[in-house]
Amino acid sequence: MPRPVIFYVRHGQTDWNAQFRFQGQRDIPLNETGRAQALGNGRRLAELIGDPGSYDFFCSPLGRARETMEIIRDAMGLPCEGYAIEERLIEASYGELEGMSLSDIERDRPELMELRDQDRWNFRPPAGESLAMVLQRVTPFFDELSAPAIVVAHGAVGRTVRHHLAGTAMDVAGHYAFPQDKVFRFENGREELI
Repeated sequence: MPRPVIFYVRHGQTDWNAQFRFQGQRDIPLNETGRAQALGNGRRLAELIGDPGSYDFFCSPLGRARETMEIIRDAMGLPCEGYAIEERLIEASYGELEGMSLSDIERDRPELMELRDQDRWNFRPPAGESLAMVLQRVTPFFDELSAPAIVVAHGAVGRTVRHHLAGTAMDVAGHYAFPQDKVFRFENGREELI
């Protein structure tokens, strides 16, 4: 049975994104750039979809994703609250690295950066999750979807989605710099960046 079309959006920018800090499951709010990105994505989706009545809406439980979803829904002319929270869409846990910037880790934990660079897909931060672990968590959710959907979540989750729904190679998906101002469309094993 073919999968329904899925539009996937990463949450808008936060100050920690701008500072290249690992957020993981810390609940960092959107900044003004992030709100503008969410608005742009909402307008883009409104143009693409036309009537969103046949779509289900799912969102990570973290505030930055929820605010992005609410801005998107408002831009589409929908009530802000009409979406489901899906716990499995929460961002990867970066464990002990959450709150640290890339330069902090390069300076203080260079051995971790080396391990991460060698195998981004299977690298597991201390007390955190690897992309392989995130894939195991999110795959059942995407496999259960039975109607077209708009999903708002995170960068690491999106990397696993690209692998699962479009067959992107793990090493390519693992190193992907996931945009916050674009919409991904997944259908029939294909991916389109809009």
